[in-house]
Amino acid sequence: MDMQMPNDAHAEIREEVRKLCNRFPGEYWRELDARRGYPTEFVQALTEAGWLSALIPEEYGGSGLPLSAAAAILEEIHAAGCNAAACHAQMYTMGTVLKHGSEEQKRKYLPKIATGELRLQAFGVTEPTSGTDTTALRTFAKKEGDKYIVNGQKIWTSRAEHSDLMLLLARTTPRDQVKKKTDGLSTFLVDMKAALGKGLTIRPIRTMMNHNSCEVFFDNMEVPAENLVGTEGKGFRYILDGMNAERMLISAECIGDAKWFINKAVEYSKQRVLFGHAIGKNQGVQFPIAKAYAAMRAAEALLQQGLKKSEAGLPCGEEANMGKMLCADAAWMAAEACIQTHGGFGFAEEYDVERKYRECRLYQVAPISTNLVLSYIGEHVLGMPRSY
Repeated sequence: MDMQMPNDAHAEIREEVRKLCNRFPGEYWRELDARRGYPTEFVQALTEAGWLSALIPEEYGGSGLPLSAAAAILEEIHAAGCNAAACHAQMYTMGTVLKHGSEEQKRKYLPKIATGELRLQAFGVTEPTSGTDTTALRTFAKKEGDKYIVNGQKIWTSRAEHSDLMLLLARTTPRDQVKKKTDGLSTFLVDMKAALGKGLTIRPIRTMMNHNSCEVFFDNMEVPAENLVGTEGKGFRYILDGMNAERMLISAECIGDAKWFINKAVEYSKQRVLFGHAIGKNQGVQFPIAKAYAAMRAAEALLQQGLKKSEAGLPCGEEANMGKMLCADAAWMAAEACIQTHGGFGFAEEYDVERKYRECRLYQVAPISTNLVLSYIGEHVLGMPRSY
């Protein structure tokens, strides 16, 4: 079933991404899932096709496409049954360097990220004791001459084992010495290959899905002062600046997941015959799929509205946050309908439903939890008192 929206400005991009994804069928992902492997070949193919450098300006070797094009790329990857989680961070993490880095940093790193010579996949923010309370993080970077000495720990740092660079958020001024708790945090580009074994330790975390998650430890790790991104102490603002884009890109993946589940459920319901007719004729099977489709279309419309506002330079925090929540909900509703439609076969690896089911569950929690989205709506949209 073709679920492409009419008059889609990125129809050609979608078609080319689908062609690429067809080279990586379910068998490829099942084999990786079984051994928790990294999809090196898939990431390389996306890189060579230029899709991962879509948001990097042409002057730095990228395509200079709008955010909606990047969203279309990620949506199609997931709608094809693939998983962009292995590389999607490269699209939005580099935005901190692009918007706040020095010209020297941009020219040094962005062209190599665009060609795939360097991977900027790791994003070091979350810590075991602070979680989403980012201003309470404890990792500290102390300035000593022409370098910073970093000590601390990060968790849920996805793709750390497969990234050349990490965008790291660390405190550079103690929390009790700043007027606002959001001050005193700084962003750095860490050369992970150079630092590994020299103050940097990476430990993989095995999770319910193949997400390449890690915990990262810093023990007197040295970072050149020239790798500070922007102004010292302003890092929290830099990270916030890219969160709307991150949430809308993840939302697009969720829409892709929802479309995959709905297509899978519809096709199976037409083919599976019980009691003399296709099970899709039964309202108990048909209606949950129809409801999931309606939820997906509504969430998709909100996402598209957010993308348009972002590209027009308008505030889009409301759409980015609500879109992330509703797109994730739509994907999960579609996943539930799909696995119920398949019955016992939904739990069989060969159908890929259980793998995608596990993968899409993540976005009920990350990159921002539903409760934080609701608190944002209450405070910043409805004008209610802060709830935390």
